[in-house]
Amino acid sequence: MPLTRAVVEELARILGPDGLIHSAEGRLVYECDMHAFYKGAPDVVALPSDAAQVQAIVRLCRREGVPVVPRGSGTGLIGGAMAPAGGVMVGTNRMDRILELDLVNRCATVEPGLINLWLTRAVQDRGWFFAPDPSSQMVSSIGGNVGTNAGGPHCLKYGITVNHVLGLELVTGAGELVRLGGKVAERPGYDLTGVAVGSEGTFGLVTAVTVRLLHVAEAVKTVLASFPDIEAASEAVSAIIAAGIIPAALEMLDDIMIRAINEGSGADYPKGAGAVLLIELDGPAAEVEAQAARCAAICWERGALEVRVARDEAERALLWKGRKEAAGAVGRLAPTYLLQDAVVPRSKLPAIMRELVAIGARHRVQIANVFHAGDGNLHPLILYDDRNPEELERAKAANEELLRACIAMGGTVSGEHGIGLDKAKNLPLEYADADLNFMYRLRGVFDPQRLMNPQKLLPSHPACGEGFRPARPRLPDGAWI
Repeated sequence: MPLTRAVVEELARILGPDGLIHSAEGRLVYECDMHAFYKGAPDVVALPSDAAQVQAIVRLCRREGVPVVPRGSGTGLIGGAMAPAGGVMVGTNRMDRILELDLVNRCATVEPGLINLWLTRAVQDRGWFFAPDPSSQMVSSIGGNVGTNAGGPHCLKYGITVNHVLGLELVTGAGELVRLGGKVAERPGYDLTGVAVGSEGTFGLVTAVTVRLLHVAEAVKTVLASFPDIEAASEAVSAIIAAGIIPAALEMLDDIMIRAINEGSGADYPKGAGAVLLIELDGPAAEVEAQAARCAAICWERGALEVRVARDEAERALLWKGRKEAAGAVGRLAPTYLLQDAVVPRSKLPAIMRELVAIGARHRVQIANVFHAGDGNLHPLILYDDRNPEELERAKAANEELLRACIAMGGTVSGEHGIGLDKAKNLPLEYADADLNFMYRLRGVFDPQRLMNPQKLLPSHPACGEGFRPARPRLPDGAWI
């Protein structure tokens, strides 16, 4: 149904004069997320300040049959926060308050627009932190983290977002304000909180999140080990886990990524290495010392070229700065890249690394690797020049072959970024028709008209109602200006 002048005027009445963006240049800012491969500008952008406004927006859109696209900071990497069918994009940036800090019960309740790192900064002086730490945590919102079930380098020990969400307040696609879960960890009935986390806005719009807070560890130690090649580093990863050590983080970077990071961030990773492992251990001081020594010994046993232990917090921060800025650093190597998020069992890391090299050679593309080695979550960056259409096609072919290889090894298409528009077509590789149909029907319980974040998460597939493809609503240019 077209987005009429009356709908726009009603949105302006709900939000106030500064709560609606409808100029062409204003909407252009919202046409994609960080995966700029997919673009689709909304017809208007709504910026609510509270849950009541969110509910009013959803009810209006439901009445008029207008698609609704949720958006946090726009740092997603799956084409999840863009509007392929137009409609109303709801940005949660203004809903960024900490509603409650309840340290007695080890939790906090926050609005969805709160930046991930801001929560840790609000409680760190009192000895607490929020564990999920995607590499974009300096700018990504907690609501967006909930939508994609984001992970991060420290998810090996602490788990991903769903492991730290106790409760949600959600405006469903039916326009109902519901509260799922709460401060009590174990609740009777179905785990609707767990179902909603990772639903990518297809159930509704999150308006508040109750999250678990953890105590800061007594001691932290960061170790950097370099290896002649990525296979030797992969063997060291398996050996560390087999020794019964679960580091807080266990990250790996290949030679291409090492070069880009050294040039871009000054992290001073070992030059000439084929791969490096970034190992972080935390916990009681005596335990951390013993585990660091054991990890160093394992790395030497597996052929390490160098093992370096950060001497102080400044050196530790510099090592992590390189890892956190890895995706941006590859801009020195190529103007564009496709970033994947597939997962393989940890024991398959050496095999998938060999296959990645072969895939790159077959399609004549350069692939830079940085990934969460401890849980097999790969982040290969397939480099190409988007000014050359032929290069783009080769990059896309390599990308698809990589996903199929990971699934063939017992893996999955996503470990933390989500599905969005980018990988919806790949879900039939992993799920049977009955599984996809069940997900489609479950989505309909929360969003009967399927207006919430259309075309995302579920594929265009017979088991998913042939995929939802609403007509793109559009006002004539200048109709409300």
